[in-house]
Amino acid sequence: MKKGKIDYVLLLGVLFISIFGIVMIASASYVWAEYKFNDPFKFVKNQGLFFLIGTLFMYFISKIDCHVYEKNVNRILIGCIILLILVLIPGVGTVRNGSRSWFGIGSFGIQPSEFAKLGLIMFTAKYLYRNEKDMKKIKTGVLPILGLTLFIFGLIMLQPDFGTGMILVMSVIGLLFIGGVSFKFFLRIGLLGLLGIAGLIAVAPYRLERILSFLNPWKDPLGSGFQMIQSLYAIGPGGLFGYGLGNSRQKHFYLPEPQTDFIFSIISEEFGFLGVIIVASLFILIIYKGFQIARKSNDLFSKYLAFGITFQIAFQAVLNLCVVVGLIPVTGYARKWEKIV
Repeated sequence: MKKGKIDYVLLLGVLFISIFGIVMIASASYVWAEYKFNDPFKFVKNQGLFFLIGTLFMYFISKIDCHVYEKNVNRILIGCIILLILVLIPGVGTVRNGSRSWFGIGSFGIQPSEFAKLGLIMFTAKYLYRNEKDMKKIKTGVLPILGLTLFIFGLIMLQPDFGTGMILVMSVIGLLFIGGVSFKFFLRIGLLGLLGIAGLIAVAPYRLERILSFLNPWKDPLGSGFQMIQSLYAIGPGGLFGYGLGNSRQKHFYLPEPQTDFIFSIISEEFGFLGVIIVASLFILIIYKGFQIARKSNDLFSKYLAFGITFQIAFQAVLNLCVVVGLIPVTGYARKWEKIV
C-alpha cells in the first residue's frame, strides 16, 4: 500500500465497533454503576473518554513512520518490562478481581501488560526482520526470542493474568510461523506447552476449578460454575433479535462483569443472533483488512508488525468469544454468587 494512504474500510470498521461497544457498555453497566457509584453513567463516561483519547492517538500515531518504532523498539520493550515489574509491587500496582495487573490513576486503571503485548510484537517484528536467515536454526534463531517471550509471560503470570499471557505467547508463535520457522518445531513445543499449562494448574488450584466447572458448570452452580451458567442464561433466550436494547435481565446483578469480560453475553441477550453476527462480522472485517495490509507491506518490519498486531486482535477476540459461549474454560479467578441486595 502507498505510504500515508488510509484504509477507510478498516477505519470505519474500528470506529463502528468502538461506538457499538460504548452503547453496549451504557446498557450493560448502568444497573451496577448506579448501585456501586450512585452514577448510572460511570462506566460509559470513562469508556467514552478513552474512546476520544484513543481516536486522537490513532490520528497522531498514523502520522508517524513505523520505522521510528523500529529504531526505538529496544527502549520501548525495556520500558514495558519495567512497568510489568513495578505493577507487582504492593502499593504501586492495584489488585482487581484477584490480579495485581493495574496502575490505579484516580477512578481509572491502566494495565502495563497491554503495552507489553504491543512492545513485544514490535521487538519480534524487528528480530525477524534482522535475523531472517537464522530463523531456520532453533538455537541461534528461535530460542532467543522464545526465551524473551517466556520471561515476559512469566512476569504477567505473577500478576496473575493467564488470558493476557496466552494471547502474547500465541501472537509471537504466529509471527514465528510467518517468519518461516518449521511447523515440526511448533508440534514439539506444543507438548512442552501442555506440560507447562499442567504445571500452572498445579500451582494455582482455582484454574483446576475453572476446568472442572467448564466440563460441568451445574455441579457447582453458585461457585465455580456460576459465571458460565449466568452467561449461558443470557445468550440462550436471545433468539433471533433478542429482548431489545436495554432490556437484558442478566445485568441485574446475575452475570458478573457484564460490562467487561462478558459484555458479549449482554449483546446476545439484547440483540440475539443478529448481535452475534454484527460483532463477529466487524471482527472478521478488521482481521481481514489487517492481514491484507500485512501482505501488501513493502518492507519486512512493517509486514511482521502488521501481522503481529492482527494476530493479537484475532486471538483476543476468539479467546473472549469462546469463553463467553462456553467453548473453553473461563480464565482468571472464579466469580461466585454474591448476595448484592
